[in-house]
Amino acid sequence: MTKLSVNINKIATLRNARGGETPSVTEAAVKIQEFGGQGITIHPRPDERHITRKDVYDLKPLVTTEFNIEGNPHRSFIDMVLEVKPEQVTLVPDADDAITSNAGWDTKKHLDFLTEIIAEFKNAGIRTSIFLDPLPELVEHAAKTGAERIELYTEAYAKNYLTNKEQAIKPYYDTAVAATEFGLGINAGHDLSLENLKYFADNIPNLLEVSIGHALVSEALYMGLENTVQAYLKRLAKW
Repeated sequence: MTKLSVNINKIATLRNARGGETPSVTEAAVKIQEFGGQGITIHPRPDERHITRKDVYDLKPLVTTEFNIEGNPHRSFIDMVLEVKPEQVTLVPDADDAITSNAGWDTKKHLDFLTEIIAEFKNAGIRTSIFLDPLPELVEHAAKTGAERIELYTEAYAKNYLTNKEQAIKPYYDTAVAATEFGLGINAGHDLSLENLKYFADNIPNLLEVSIGHALVSEALYMGLENTVQAYLKRLAKW
Protein backbone atom coordinates (compact mmCIF):
# COMPACT_ATOMS: atom_id res chain seq x y z
CA MET A 1 0.00 0.00 0.00
CA THR A 2 1.21 3.50 -0.83
CA LYS A 3 1.97 5.47 2.33
CA LEU A 4 0.33 8.81 3.09
CA SER A 5 2.66 11.53 4.38
CA VAL A 6 0.80 14.68 5.35
CA ASN A 7 2.47 18.01 4.66
CA ILE A 8 1.58 20.36 7.53
CA ASN A 9 2.96 23.59 6.05
CA LYS A 10 -0.55 25.02 5.70
CA ILE A 11 -1.18 24.50 9.41
CA ALA A 12 1.86 26.68 10.06
CA THR A 13 0.68 29.24 7.51
CA LEU A 14 -2.61 29.63 9.37
CA ARG A 15 -0.84 29.90 12.71
CA ASN A 16 1.60 32.51 11.44
CA ALA A 17 -1.20 34.63 9.96
CA ARG A 18 -2.41 35.38 13.48
CA GLY A 19 0.72 34.86 15.56
CA GLY A 20 0.92 32.73 18.66
CA GLU A 21 0.72 28.95 18.67
CA THR A 22 -2.78 28.26 17.32
CA PRO A 23 -3.25 26.07 15.42
CA SER A 24 -0.38 24.01 16.74
CA VAL A 25 1.75 22.23 14.15
CA THR A 26 3.00 19.81 16.76
CA GLU A 27 -0.50 18.88 17.90
CA ALA A 28 -1.56 18.53 14.27
CA ALA A 29 1.33 16.14 13.61
CA VAL A 30 0.45 14.01 16.62
CA LYS A 31 -3.24 13.89 15.67
CA ILE A 32 -2.54 13.07 12.02
CA GLN A 33 -0.49 10.08 13.12
CA GLU A 34 -3.20 9.01 15.56
CA PHE A 35 -5.70 9.20 12.68
CA GLY A 36 -3.60 6.85 10.56
CA GLY A 37 -1.22 9.14 8.68
CA GLN A 38 1.97 7.26 7.94
CA GLY A 39 4.31 10.22 7.78
CA ILE A 40 4.72 13.92 8.39
CA THR A 41 6.22 16.19 5.74
CA ILE A 42 7.44 19.75 6.23
CA HIS A 43 9.06 22.20 3.82
CA PRO A 44 10.86 24.90 5.81
CA ARG A 45 11.89 27.91 3.75
CA PRO A 46 14.54 30.51 4.58
CA ASP A 47 11.99 33.26 5.34
CA GLU A 48 10.07 30.96 7.74
CA ARG A 49 6.76 32.06 6.25
CA HIS A 50 5.20 28.81 7.40
CA ILE A 51 7.36 26.11 9.02
CA THR A 52 10.05 27.64 11.22
CA ARG A 53 13.40 26.20 12.29
CA LYS A 54 11.93 25.87 15.79
CA ASP A 55 9.09 23.77 14.35
CA VAL A 56 11.60 21.40 12.77
CA TYR A 57 13.26 20.68 16.10
CA ASP A 58 9.96 20.60 18.03
CA LEU A 59 8.51 18.05 15.62
CA LYS A 60 11.43 15.64 15.60
CA PRO A 61 10.63 13.80 18.87
CA LEU A 62 6.89 13.75 18.09
CA VAL A 63 7.02 12.14 14.66
CA THR A 64 6.86 8.42 15.33
CA THR A 65 6.05 7.39 11.75
CA GLU A 66 8.28 8.90 9.03
CA PHE A 67 9.68 12.41 9.14
CA ASN A 68 10.25 13.89 5.66
CA ILE A 69 11.92 17.29 5.36
CA GLU A 70 11.74 18.98 1.96
CA GLY A 71 13.75 21.93 0.79
CA ASN A 72 16.31 23.59 -1.40
CA PRO A 73 19.69 22.30 -0.22
CA HIS A 74 21.33 25.54 0.86
CA ARG A 75 24.08 25.00 3.43
CA SER A 76 21.88 26.04 6.34
CA PHE A 77 19.20 23.57 5.24
CA ILE A 78 21.74 20.77 4.86
CA ASP A 79 23.20 21.40 8.30
CA MET A 80 19.74 21.45 9.92
CA VAL A 81 18.72 18.17 8.28
CA LEU A 82 21.99 16.51 9.29
CA GLU A 83 21.37 17.59 12.87
CA VAL A 84 17.71 16.55 13.01
CA LYS A 85 18.21 13.31 11.04
CA PRO A 86 14.74 12.68 9.62
CA GLU A 87 14.02 9.39 7.93
CA GLN A 88 13.90 11.14 4.55
CA VAL A 89 15.05 14.37 2.95
CA THR A 90 13.48 15.51 -0.32
CA LEU A 91 15.56 17.92 -2.37
CA VAL A 92 13.50 20.59 -4.15
CA PRO A 93 15.02 23.31 -6.38
CA ASP A 94 12.55 26.04 -5.42
CA ALA A 95 13.63 29.67 -5.40
CA ASP A 96 13.56 31.42 -2.03
CA ASP A 97 10.72 33.69 -3.20
CA ALA A 98 8.60 30.95 -4.78
CA ILE A 99 5.09 30.71 -3.36
CA THR A 100 5.27 26.94 -3.70
CA SER A 101 7.43 24.38 -5.48
CA ASN A 102 7.10 24.87 -9.22
CA ALA A 103 9.70 22.65 -10.94
CA GLY A 104 11.78 19.56 -10.51
CA TRP A 105 15.54 19.15 -10.85
CA ASP A 106 17.43 19.03 -14.10
CA THR A 107 19.41 16.04 -12.88
CA LYS A 108 21.74 16.07 -15.86
CA LYS A 109 22.72 19.72 -15.40
CA HIS A 110 23.01 19.46 -11.61
CA LEU A 111 24.43 15.93 -11.41
CA ASP A 112 27.67 16.82 -9.63
CA PHE A 113 25.94 19.22 -7.22
CA LEU A 114 23.29 16.68 -6.25
CA THR A 115 25.77 13.83 -5.98
CA GLU A 116 27.92 15.75 -3.50
CA ILE A 117 24.98 16.77 -1.32
CA ILE A 118 23.31 13.38 -1.37
CA ALA A 119 26.54 11.75 -0.24
CA GLU A 120 26.40 13.85 2.93
CA PHE A 121 22.88 12.72 3.72
CA LYS A 122 23.57 9.08 2.91
CA ASN A 123 26.62 9.09 5.17
CA ALA A 124 24.29 10.26 7.96
CA GLY A 125 21.81 7.42 7.25
CA ILE A 126 19.13 9.69 5.80
CA ARG A 127 17.15 8.43 2.79
CA THR A 128 17.23 10.89 -0.10
CA SER A 129 14.59 11.75 -2.68
CA ILE A 130 14.87 14.11 -5.66
CA PHE A 131 11.90 16.22 -6.77
CA LEU A 132 11.51 15.43 -10.47
CA ASP A 133 9.33 16.47 -13.38
CA PRO A 134 7.75 13.52 -15.28
CA LEU A 135 10.58 13.22 -17.80
CA PRO A 136 11.96 9.69 -18.21
CA GLU A 137 15.21 11.01 -19.67
CA LEU A 138 16.09 12.57 -16.29
CA VAL A 139 15.76 9.32 -14.36
CA GLU A 140 19.14 7.84 -15.29
CA HIS A 141 20.92 10.92 -13.98
CA ALA A 142 18.78 10.90 -10.84
CA ALA A 143 20.01 7.37 -10.20
CA LYS A 144 23.63 8.43 -10.78
CA THR A 145 23.39 10.95 -7.93
CA GLY A 146 23.03 8.13 -5.42
CA ALA A 147 19.49 9.06 -4.41
CA GLU A 148 17.22 6.26 -3.27
CA ARG A 149 13.99 7.78 -4.55
CA ILE A 150 12.44 10.37 -6.80
CA GLU A 151 9.35 12.41 -5.98
CA LEU A 152 7.21 12.98 -9.05
CA TYR A 153 6.04 16.60 -9.29
CA THR A 154 2.33 16.10 -9.94
CA GLU A 155 0.99 19.60 -10.64
CA ALA A 156 0.63 18.93 -14.38
CA TYR A 157 -1.27 15.71 -13.68
CA ALA A 158 -3.66 17.45 -11.30
CA LYS A 159 -4.19 20.33 -13.70
CA ASN A 160 -5.08 18.08 -16.64
CA TYR A 161 -6.82 15.26 -14.77
CA LEU A 162 -10.39 16.36 -15.50
CA THR A 163 -9.66 17.11 -19.15
CA ASN A 164 -7.97 13.84 -20.10
CA LYS A 165 -6.77 11.70 -17.22
CA GLU A 166 -5.22 9.03 -19.47
CA GLN A 167 -3.09 11.61 -21.24
CA ALA A 168 -2.33 13.41 -17.97
CA ILE A 169 -0.92 10.33 -16.30
CA LYS A 170 1.09 8.92 -19.22
CA PRO A 171 4.37 10.81 -18.63
CA TYR A 172 4.17 9.90 -14.95
CA TYR A 173 3.68 6.25 -15.76
CA ASP A 174 6.59 6.32 -18.21
CA THR A 175 8.84 8.02 -15.65
CA ALA A 176 7.84 5.56 -12.94
CA VAL A 177 8.67 2.63 -15.21
CA ALA A 178 12.08 4.14 -15.92
CA ALA A 179 12.67 4.77 -12.21
CA THR A 180 11.86 1.16 -11.40
CA GLU A 181 14.32 -0.02 -14.06
CA PHE A 182 17.04 2.06 -12.42
CA GLY A 183 16.19 0.80 -8.93
CA LEU A 184 14.69 4.03 -7.64
CA GLY A 185 11.74 4.19 -5.28
CA ILE A 186 8.85 6.43 -6.30
CA ASN A 187 7.17 9.14 -4.25
CA ALA A 188 4.77 11.78 -5.56
CA GLY A 189 3.26 15.06 -4.51
CA HIS A 190 1.85 18.49 -5.38
CA ASP A 191 -1.86 19.20 -5.92
CA LEU A 192 -2.93 15.61 -5.36
CA SER A 193 -6.40 15.59 -3.83
CA LEU A 194 -9.31 13.34 -2.91
CA GLU A 195 -10.60 13.88 -6.44
CA ASN A 196 -7.53 12.78 -8.39
CA LEU A 197 -5.48 10.62 -6.02
CA LYS A 198 -7.04 7.20 -6.54
CA TYR A 199 -6.55 7.15 -10.31
CA PHE A 200 -2.94 8.23 -9.88
CA ALA A 201 -2.17 5.65 -7.20
CA ASP A 202 -3.89 2.85 -9.12
CA ASN A 203 -1.92 3.54 -12.30
CA ILE A 204 1.61 4.41 -11.13
CA PRO A 205 3.67 1.26 -10.57
CA ASN A 206 5.70 0.91 -7.38
CA LEU A 207 4.35 4.12 -5.84
CA LEU A 208 5.72 4.05 -2.30
CA GLU A 209 4.54 7.33 -0.84
CA VAL A 210 2.48 10.44 -1.55
CA SER A 211 3.02 13.75 0.21
CA ILE A 212 -0.15 15.82 0.40
CA GLY A 213 -0.72 19.09 2.21
CA HIS A 214 -2.67 21.94 0.62
CA ALA A 215 -5.65 19.92 -0.60
CA LEU A 216 -5.83 17.75 2.51
CA VAL A 217 -5.78 20.70 4.91
CA SER A 218 -8.30 22.57 2.76
CA GLU A 219 -10.66 19.60 2.66
CA ALA A 220 -10.28 19.17 6.41
CA LEU A 221 -11.92 22.58 6.88
CA TYR A 222 -15.17 20.98 5.71
CA MET A 223 -14.72 17.34 6.65
CA GLY A 224 -12.61 17.49 9.79
CA LEU A 225 -9.00 16.35 10.01
CA GLU A 226 -9.66 12.77 11.11
CA ASN A 227 -12.28 12.14 8.44
CA THR A 228 -10.05 13.65 5.78
CA VAL A 229 -6.98 11.59 6.67
CA GLN A 230 -9.15 8.47 6.67
CA ALA A 231 -10.63 9.41 3.28
CA TYR A 232 -7.15 9.73 1.78
CA LEU A 233 -6.11 6.38 3.22
CA LYS A 234 -9.16 4.79 1.60
CA ARG A 235 -8.19 6.28 -1.76
CA LEU A 236 -4.80 4.61 -1.43
CA ALA A 237 -6.15 1.23 -0.33
CA LYS A 238 -5.93 -1.54 -2.92
CA TRP A 239 -8.97 -3.52 -1.79
